[in-house]
Amino acid sequence: MGIDSRNSDIIILGAGMIGLTQALTLAAHGLRVAIIDRVDPANLPNPQNDGRVSAINSASWNMFDAIGLADKLRPHGCDIAKILVNDGLKPGTLDFVPGDDEGPMGIMVENAVLHRLLFQAVQANADIALHLPAQVTSCDRKEHRVDITLDNGQQLSAPLLVAADGRGSRMREEAGIIMAHWQYDHSAIVCKIAHEKPHGNTAYELFFPSGPFAILPMLDDEDGKHRSAVVWTVSRKDGPAYAKISKRAFVAEMMKKTGGFLGELELLTDRQTYPLGFHHCSHLTADRLALIGDAGHGIHPIAGQGLNLGLRDVAALTECLVEGARTGLDLGDLQILARYDRWRSLDNMMVSASTDLLTRLFGLPGEASSKIRRMGIGLVQRIPPLKAQFMAEAKGETGDLPKLLRGELV
Repeated sequence: MGIDSRNSDIIILGAGMIGLTQALTLAAHGLRVAIIDRVDPANLPNPQNDGRVSAINSASWNMFDAIGLADKLRPHGCDIAKILVNDGLKPGTLDFVPGDDEGPMGIMVENAVLHRLLFQAVQANADIALHLPAQVTSCDRKEHRVDITLDNGQQLSAPLLVAADGRGSRMREEAGIIMAHWQYDHSAIVCKIAHEKPHGNTAYELFFPSGPFAILPMLDDEDGKHRSAVVWTVSRKDGPAYAKISKRAFVAEMMKKTGGFLGELELLTDRQTYPLGFHHCSHLTADRLALIGDAGHGIHPIAGQGLNLGLRDVAALTECLVEGARTGLDLGDLQILARYDRWRSLDNMMVSASTDLLTRLFGLPGEASSKIRRMGIGLVQRIPPLKAQFMAEAKGETGDLPKLLRGELV
């Protein structure tokens, strides 16, 4: 890499999708970045085996456009032209369909593909130094800088450390940042399927008492097979059993859930199971430290907002740092960190709380609960301003938007 990484402007711990995007947005504004991760680049996930996909909302897409990545992502993305929400297979559907002059609700991209493209962009950037695979043996957040020693003996220094090291964040623990967290009685089974009928660029969110069943549109494969990703929420005790039953039995269960509206189904990948939980930090900053993505918050995938929430962190932190640097502030200055913490904490809390409420409301068993859900779905469907607000939320276009999410560099 082209820079002397012993002294960077910012050190990022974590080379996941959020950490890599953060490095690219900072480098796009002329800042020098070092990334540390224990992962070996040779072991990047493979889309053939990895069932996970993400809905990149239109605001997040604007940011990828601003940093020059959208054109590379576009051929791999499948537009979500509409979202249909239903209480199981009962009558009464809530549909979100953008107007003719609006873009799609979001764009589905396979996580493994997004990760690989981000990694390639980082490798090609002369302002980003990669330290992979490497582990932090010591991290000393001093008054004027952060000093890090790696397990290969290398030493790095910068005014600020950004922790993108996931929900088990070591840096968050070391900083003593308090985190509220709980487990849901749910696991998510994630896989990719082929189906007989085309999906029409529609995302389906079907709510059952046992948990939501989401079908997310993907591009057809090279043989013209129609494909979608499935995120099926089941009770935690049933998760391992569903992941182990025969393929034929699993497909039969999915046919029951869909009522056959996509025709015959075929399982394309392994089934991966993830226990679901919620966590939210009291603060996203400490001395010379900022948390982004899952290091600071994690939500139920019911609304598909987890990645987008992390990308909002990236956009806000970039704006705070770039504007701070322009006014001559030290990048680890308390003013910069306090601004980022204020900006993101409330928004993260609102999205997290509403997602948690949705999870509980849609998970209530019994016919009475089903009637309440259907009444709510019907109300939103019939009240245009309310429906428009839900659509704006899904597209990531509400609240105090950072410039990058509007498609502008800072």
